[in-house]
Amino acid sequence: MSQQQDYLALEGEIVNRLKYIYDPEIPVNIYDLGLIYNIDVDKNNHVHVKMTLTAPNCPIADQLLEEVEKQIKDLEGVKDATVELVFDPPWDKDMMSEEAKLELGLM
Repeated sequence: MSQQQDYLALEGEIVNRLKYIYDPEIPVNIYDLGLIYNIDVDKNNHVHVKMTLTAPNCPIADQLLEEVEKQIKDLEGVKDATVELVFDPPWDKDMMSEEAKLELGLM
């Protein structure tokens, strides 16, 4: 398997793992909610994730970020992981996947 294929496979595993983490206020996983802006895997299998929250004043922001980092670090092959919280662009419901919109009755 080429390095590019390895990165894509690991990124796919990360996405699958993130789909098990749910926003505490909305019954949809953080990936389908559109809270994950970017997943970057470097050549040393260090993972950097940019994510946001549905609201900047989320009371469990720290726990959510820790859970994302832990879930990624627990994946085989990941050497390290960092999660960066960003608010630009601000999250809105248009960032949700079609599946999430259907689940919440927004379609």
